[in-house]
Amino acid sequence: MIEKSGLKRLPLATSPFPGQSPGSFAANRSEDRNEDLYNSQRITVASFNIQTGIQSSSYRDYILKSWQHLLPTGKRRQNLDKIAVLLRQFDIVGLQEVDGGGSRTGFTVQTEYLAQRAAFPHWHHQINRRFANIALHSNGLLTRYKPQHIEKHKLPGLPGRGVLLVRYGEGENALHVCVIHLALSHRARMKQIAFICDLISHLPYAIVMGDLNFEPNTPEMKALVGNTQLSDPTTEHYTFPSWKPHKILDHILVTSNLAVNNFQVLDFPCSDHLPIAMEVSLPEQIRLTIS
Repeated sequence: MIEKSGLKRLPLATSPFPGQSPGSFAANRSEDRNEDLYNSQRITVASFNIQTGIQSSSYRDYILKSWQHLLPTGKRRQNLDKIAVLLRQFDIVGLQEVDGGGSRTGFTVQTEYLAQRAAFPHWHHQINRRFANIALHSNGLLTRYKPQHIEKHKLPGLPGRGVLLVRYGEGENALHVCVIHLALSHRARMKQIAFICDLISHLPYAIVMGDLNFEPNTPEMKALVGNTQLSDPTTEHYTFPSWKPHKILDHILVTSNLAVNNFQVLDFPCSDHLPIAMEVSLPEQIRLTIS
């Protein structure tokens, strides 16, 4: 089932991209945006671990703001509003560490809230771990294109990790988008990568995005790209921690027959991770639908 909701598109209040005009990631394609809605040859995608709307500016915040993982605060809603302004620039967004409606967020389903505030017509979330009614740890999807099918899979290892697999279109020309958040331990990640490889290795047109919790040139990355048609098209892009990034934990990977036109780490410290964004060109045979 695909949840749908939406409000009128909000005015862009600030520029999420340093040294550039507001909305500049999409500005290069804004003049032919209407054409793109029909031929669907270029799409913008983003991935963001939002830490349930908690803003961090130092390692001390993991202690000083630890109560926010259990209790509600008005600052969380303010931070989500800022995130929505950023995300409205994109066509497809994968979210990690989203709350699915626990008491700590005032029973707000955060993926739905961001969809409404950023005017995404389609949204979906996957609750992977419940802590009573306090915290519902989730992955999330925001999309302007209508998915034909969405699968939710639990990943091996300790409970609490999952993968959303989204299909746009039908048959051999379908585009698949995979949103994941992998475990902290190397052993668990290798098991999870093996599961994901079995899931997507046969797919010719795929985008995998998320907080993978590993860096390039690691056994995990070698296993993922070595057993699928994926490649990592980016160079050094430090995303963690957001206040002084020196680790590459967040990734967007694509299959080799998808062309990457642009990639950025966004200077947008509203979490402990920085968001990443990419523009992808699709082959003519792939058709995405707007509804």
